[in-house]
Amino acid sequence: MHKALIAGVGMVKFTKPAQGELYDSMAANAARQALADAGVDYADVAQVYAGYVYGDSTCGQKAVYQVGMTGVPVINVNNNCSTGSTALFLARQAVESGAADCVLALGFEQMRAGALGNVWTDRPTPFDDFDKLTDDLVGDVDVPFTLKYFGGAGRSYMDKYGTPLTTFAKIRAKASRHAANNPLALLRNVLSEDDVMRSPALWPGVLTRLMACPPTCGAAAAVVVSPAFARKHGLKAGVQIAAQAMTTDTPVSFEARDMIQVVGYDMARSAARQVYEASGVSPEDIKVVELHDCFAQNELLSYEALGLCPEGGAEKFVDDGDNTYGGRVVTNPSGGLLSKGHPLGATGLAQCYELTHQLRGTAGARQVPGATTALQHNLGLGGACVVTLYQSVSGAAS
Repeated sequence: MHKALIAGVGMVKFTKPAQGELYDSMAANAARQALADAGVDYADVAQVYAGYVYGDSTCGQKAVYQVGMTGVPVINVNNNCSTGSTALFLARQAVESGAADCVLALGFEQMRAGALGNVWTDRPTPFDDFDKLTDDLVGDVDVPFTLKYFGGAGRSYMDKYGTPLTTFAKIRAKASRHAANNPLALLRNVLSEDDVMRSPALWPGVLTRLMACPPTCGAAAAVVVSPAFARKHGLKAGVQIAAQAMTTDTPVSFEARDMIQVVGYDMARSAARQVYEASGVSPEDIKVVELHDCFAQNELLSYEALGLCPEGGAEKFVDDGDNTYGGRVVTNPSGGLLSKGHPLGATGLAQCYELTHQLRGTAGARQVPGATTALQHNLGLGGACVVTLYQSVSGAAS
């Protein structure tokens, strides 16, 4: 088996609901960009993995038919907020196994305004067990279910380590400073820690509005190829997937009776360990990370789950500035979900877009100096977590 190469990436500017294009146009534009960036035609693509959460069946076909109708397999993917990375996971597997030499991974989402909610109300939801445990651990809190999950996890962490709410505000302010340099981000205004703390309290003492990511529409894509295909077509595919792991929940998510575990801490830790072991890379070798900051609380938890700092050490990690430029590892140079936006199906491939440019040295004002290895973390409750390690390579080699 050989490594899969990222030959091209594309992404459209993220927008607020009802302010951008419809999903099929966004997705088609992102796909065209990725193909052009790779220097290949849609006719060269052997398989397509199209990811989205909210939409009817075969939305992937509706999107890619605008790019071409070549009769190739189009597989629709839905894995909650980790959908985009799941599409990439499948594309990588297809290339590494030799099933296909050129695969398009595509993610998109046309979201509605407001908090996430259940679409199908006449059947059990995937979150029934999560909700029962969360109600037991958190109590009767009148907030949407995602805020209850991640706010509850943040409160659990604060209770365990004595971390103040201001630490999460610092994370959100950092995200805004990074997004100011990203023309594709939804929110680009720079915020201070005080701005975040003064925003409306969604859960007093636990979560303010600015600590939560906004509903967003957008699309992103990646063209994944084999080294043989890259050599044959003269592609400058200078980024490879060095290792990748997907995990789902284990009994600890419920048996630990801890909101930190409910929101996927162990899934992330396990996936990260698998990636480090498979690649021989340690967290200390990584200079840039795109991680799943759907809430500032989850960014802090992810620092520890990914091994970027010791358990209980996240407050010091933030206070020392080790999560930004000039520190140990730049987290979410794109602005992350908090500022860039979180169109569920597109998020994982938007992270891939950012890290590919970081490793190419083409990230402009966001460029992390000396970045040759990058880590991606994409989480979907219910649950699935994908952790991906990228490395820069010479040409289309290996």
